[in-house]
Amino acid sequence: MSSITVLSSLATREAYLELVPQFEQSTGAKVTTTWAGTVDINKRMAAGEVFDLVISSNAAIGELTIQGKIVAGTGTVLAKAGIGIGVRKGAPKPDVGTPEAFKRALIAARTVGLSTGPSGVYLEKLFQRLGVADAVKAKTRLIPSGGTVSTLLASGEAEIGFQQVSEIAHAEGVDYVGPLPAELQLISVFTAGVHTGASHPDQAKALVKFLTAPASLAVITKHGLEAP
Repeated sequence: MSSITVLSSLATREAYLELVPQFEQSTGAKVTTTWAGTVDINKRMAAGEVFDLVISSNAAIGELTIQGKIVAGTGTVLAKAGIGIGVRKGAPKPDVGTPEAFKRALIAARTVGLSTGPSGVYLEKLFQRLGVADAVKAKTRLIPSGGTVSTLLASGEAEIGFQQVSEIAHAEGVDYVGPLPAELQLISVFTAGVHTGASHPDQAKALVKFLTAPASLAVITKHGLEAP
C-alpha cells in the first residue's frame, strides 16, 4: 500500500503523533511523516521536493500557494499555538507574569535559548522593542532549524528558553514556566496544504479532515495547542 507522505513542522508533532495512528487504523491508510523546521520546509519546497501534504506556518503555506507549490483552496488551519517559557527540570521558575517581570527574568538569566523558527524571529524583535536586545544577544543560544529549545534547557546550555507551547510544555527534562505575558504574546497559526505534485491528494485531504474533526479537538488542546 502506498503511503501518504507528509512534510510537517514540529509545533503540532505531539498531537499529530497521537492522532495519525487512529487515522491509519480507521482508514487502513499508511502515513509517512518527515519532520522539519519552517526554514528547512521552505528550503525543501524550493528544491523541488514533493509530498502529499505540507504542514507549516500559515504564512509559509500562503507563500507556497502563491509559488504554485500548494493547491489553492486546500490550506486548512490545524491549530494555533502561543510561545511558552521553560527552564531546566528542577530549576527555579522565574516570575514572567508581566512585561516588566519578563524583562527582569531575561536580564537575570545567564543564557537564553531560542529557535531559528517563527518564535525565535519574533522574540528577537520583541527583545529590541523591550530595550533588552543588547543585554540578551551575547547570552543567546540558538537551536538549528528542526531542533527544539528543550534540548538546550535539559542539557543546561540555556537557563531559560522559548518556543511554541506545544513544543516545550511537556518536553523531557524541562519544567514549563508558562506562556509569554498576554501583552507580549504571539499566536502562530499552523496550516496544512495539499502539494500540487501530490500522488495521493484525496487521501491527504481525508487526513486533514480527520485531524480537524471535532473528535480530535481534545487531543489538540491536550498537547498545548489551541483549536482552530
